[in-house]
Amino acid sequence: MSFRLAAYAVCLEDGRVLLARHVVGNGETTWTLPGGGVEHAEDPFDAVTRELREETGYDGVVERLLGVDSRVIPAAAARAGAEHQNVGIFYRVRVASGRLRAELNGATVEPTWTMIPQVAYLRRSSLVDTGLALAQVSPARVMGPPVCHEHGTGLDPVAGRVLMVTDDRVAGQSVAGLPWRGFWRCR
Repeated sequence: MSFRLAAYAVCLEDGRVLLARHVVGNGETTWTLPGGGVEHAEDPFDAVTRELREETGYDGVVERLLGVDSRVIPAAAARAGAEHQNVGIFYRVRVASGRLRAELNGATVEPTWTMIPQVAYLRRSSLVDTGLALAQVSPARVMGPPVCHEHGTGLDPVAGRVLMVTDDRVAGQSVAGLPWRGFWRCR
């Protein structure tokens, strides 16, 4: 089984979402969110702004973690013909500066702002629907340290960094004054 960890930017502005056309090896295209693979030893938080810059020319500011999507693609449906797992980390990102342009020498071309109702009519990656759905969910309110729902125990911060994993509505926010970026481990 192959594995990919990726970070995706959900950039929303005035009822529009930023999309880019992805070209696969056989020339077929689909619309997708700016984003892509996290490089070895790279933090996904940094990867999402790097990918946004590479694919669109924009510099972005991460506003919050929207959620994590993990899916296994059966061998019969995977492009490489082998079972594949993709773990996507979705962030709400605000465009701060830059000029919209296509990726230089890449597989992502034609970045464009698209009215959200028009997305339904596009040939698109399921990543677009996942990102938009996560952006519609309000962050869960946490009154204290998060709890591991699997084990019913509290969570301890690892290296002073925090990743909120409270329920199906994964939300990046501050807990006990700590920034949301990072990881928790089950006690």
